[in-house]
Amino acid sequence: MPEAVLFDLDGTLADTAPDLGGALNQLLREQGREPLPMERLRPHVSSGARGMIGAGLGVVPGDPAYLDLQQRFLTIYQDGLCVGTRLFEGMAEHLDELEALGIPWGIVTNKSQRFAIPLMEELGLRQRCACIVCGDSSQRSKPHAHPMQLASAVIGIAATGCIYVGDDERDVISGRAVGMKTIVAAWGYLGNGKSPATWGADAVAVSPRDILGIAAANR
Repeated sequence: MPEAVLFDLDGTLADTAPDLGGALNQLLREQGREPLPMERLRPHVSSGARGMIGAGLGVVPGDPAYLDLQQRFLTIYQDGLCVGTRLFEGMAEHLDELEALGIPWGIVTNKSQRFAIPLMEELGLRQRCACIVCGDSSQRSKPHAHPMQLASAVIGIAATGCIYVGDDERDVISGRAVGMKTIVAAWGYLGNGKSPATWGADAVAVSPRDILGIAAANR
């Protein structure tokens, strides 16, 4: 068994697409645009405001309008942070199983603290997790190695004893950089890029219920 399990937040631990997509669609309506179906938006959720604004408005960092749109999007999102967000199916049971086995778990996300910590509070998980490493609480964000190094230091377990579960290629890159076993969350958003099979992860899990079995098989 792993000594610890670390998770990405959006698209791995929790399905945040309903609230992030809802925030974008409110922004679109404010801009005189038609809202977009969630199926079109889900692949962009793991890329945060940058991905959502790019998908909905075709505006990217560096464009003159980007910063104002970003700030408005984040304000809307913060006002409805955990309305439709839920843990993915099987995740609550998986966390219970980890705790029953005495295996600590934590979060390593590129989401900023102003969103990640209140969201974990709303989900009733902040006091249960061993660490919450955010994009702005680490010197660098994923795919850099530093967030994983920081999480390992906070929980007091060597990176090589941890597994990291995420739904984006940058999660795999970040985990592998410090010697963590990495598992792709196939239930997540996965983006519009290469197939997860090409990311170099140790395994792909179809459900949170598969994680411990996969981890044991990949020791």
